[in-house]
Amino acid sequence: MSNNIDKLSVNAIRVLSAEAIQKANSGHPGLPLGAAPMAYELWTKHMNHNPKDPEWKNRDRFILSGGHGSMLLYSLLHLFGYGDLSAKDLSEFRQFGSKTPGHPEYGHTIGVEATTGPLGQGMAMAVGMAIAERHLAAVFNKENYDIVDHYTYVLGGDGCMMEGISSECFSLAGTLGLGKLIVLYDSNKISIEGSTDLAFTEDVVTRFKAFGFQTLEVEDGNDLEAIGRAIEEAKADSEHPTLIKINTLIGFGCPAKQGTADAHGAPLGEDNVKALRENLEWPCEGAFDVPESVYENYKSYADKGAKAEEEWNKLFEAYKNEYPELASQWDSYFEGYDLSELFNSDEYWNKGDKAMATRATSGDVLNMIKDYAPNLMGGSADLAPSNKTNLKGISDFSKDNYGGRNMHFGVREQAMTSIVNGMYLHGGIRPYEGTFFVFSDYTKPMARLSALMKLPIIYVFTHDSIGVGEDGPTHEPIEQLAAFRSMPNFTVYRPCDRAETAAAWMYAYESKETPTGLVLTRQNLPQLPGTGKGALKGGYIIDDSSKEVPDAIIIASGSEVHLAVEAKAKLLADGIDARVVSMPSMDVFEAQSDEYKESVLPKSVRKRVAVEALSDFGWYRYVGLDGKVISMHGFGASAPYSFLFDHFGFTSDAVAEAVKSL
Repeated sequence: MSNNIDKLSVNAIRVLSAEAIQKANSGHPGLPLGAAPMAYELWTKHMNHNPKDPEWKNRDRFILSGGHGSMLLYSLLHLFGYGDLSAKDLSEFRQFGSKTPGHPEYGHTIGVEATTGPLGQGMAMAVGMAIAERHLAAVFNKENYDIVDHYTYVLGGDGCMMEGISSECFSLAGTLGLGKLIVLYDSNKISIEGSTDLAFTEDVVTRFKAFGFQTLEVEDGNDLEAIGRAIEEAKADSEHPTLIKINTLIGFGCPAKQGTADAHGAPLGEDNVKALRENLEWPCEGAFDVPESVYENYKSYADKGAKAEEEWNKLFEAYKNEYPELASQWDSYFEGYDLSELFNSDEYWNKGDKAMATRATSGDVLNMIKDYAPNLMGGSADLAPSNKTNLKGISDFSKDNYGGRNMHFGVREQAMTSIVNGMYLHGGIRPYEGTFFVFSDYTKPMARLSALMKLPIIYVFTHDSIGVGEDGPTHEPIEQLAAFRSMPNFTVYRPCDRAETAAAWMYAYESKETPTGLVLTRQNLPQLPGTGKGALKGGYIIDDSSKEVPDAIIIASGSEVHLAVEAKAKLLADGIDARVVSMPSMDVFEAQSDEYKESVLPKSVRKRVAVEALSDFGWYRYVGLDGKVISMHGFGASAPYSFLFDHFGFTSDAVAEAVKSL
């Protein structure tokens, strides 16, 4: 350690972490004890941040990708004075309702930039933040006015490096030359099962060189000066992202457990916490007691961060005077654009009469929205021509053009989704992404974090059913729709035509805290009478019975809605007067009033048939014990989609016969 106050300040992180984990009798002490020096050096001497204003837009971002080491982050936030995170809060680690949950949660604890814990995801979110920084700098910076000029730091260990998502995201980061991305690799060669030699012997540094990173190594993870030199060397290279491999000892300071897997994921034990304090020569006797000199040291660095923001505020005031239009645009980028003019226009809702795939109409709607929302930015996992996610007339985001808004994520669905989360978390960007619906399986863990963090990410999922056709069962989703419908705080829309697709995009864009999945067809669908803004309620009547109480109700979504309409006409010829309900979003329908839901699906009508060319899971809540569901009960097949619909029983005749059978 460079001096006594640095040593005390580093050990404060270690002791607070060990004590909180011990009191909770649950947690992961290994990372905080080993990585405390690198975190202290970074947060005090190299990172621009202001505890008095955690939302400062030009702050450096720090993501703890190894979220199991959350006490490292909570200790830092407490010592720096973020919000009112007190020693008492640390003592309530992992307890219900506390500010210090088991893994860092965005929006729950002040200063936490991202929800992390599933290993590798924080790495990819950091890449997303670095992309957002470069794009906003390209849009807003002017000569002598670098108002967007900050770094993204991410800390993770061997587990993060093992996860495939890390290779995906860092391959892209190197390709894009994200020079303000700095990865701190806590290399302690231990994972839960023991030495990493059991399953992880690759040369990580060489891998990162291949990705296009500058690579640096610090031999001793307790050497603050060496860590500091490496960070400054990383910042000096503006052409390449940087990996800093820092060799540490897991559980450092605890004689009985340091360097072993026992230090990773369990409390040290009362005796070992006592031994840790003695070994570190910790001067305080009481639990969660910290010398006042340590708090004063951290405050001095916090004051330095406040001054950095003051200087930036002065720069931004001058910028506003010289570039008032850009300054106004800056506010809109970060606060969001009001698209009511577009959404209230006849053009937006004009569906015409030409049969179109909903993926194609989605592309048309997206390109209407992009003209009103210049911070809309996204792309696909190498599927933009098929997903129709390309912004026409807009350039590509690349190493040579950070001002572009079309993202090319490559065939990297997992990284794409976390990167998009990171872009949103950074602020200033409204991102979207796209892939085939069957590949939503690759996105789901990251989409789950979107929902958990309440990020209104827009997911464009195309090729939505057996309608994929010739590509066969590997590319024909069956169970995916049920999986996403089951996810809390995630809205699914499966529209049946142009009007419902417009409604789905409107809902997704206006969402404030909920991600939305737009589930869209490959094949053309007819434009149906009766569809429109009613889709904003999730489920609505598009073709009603002439009777006040219908003889039966047919419910469908997406490509099967027109079958329901055709079946209704056939049933009427047989004297059965049915109601057709389009259900593009069960999630949104369930959020409506009981009165509205009863008006659409009256309990008195028990003869109900639902039709959807995917799994029947979830439909019985609407058809009940007396109803029927026409759905898939196995995987698809390789053949033209029209043949498959006939083969698997998705025809208007089959729907009509199902109603008659009731």
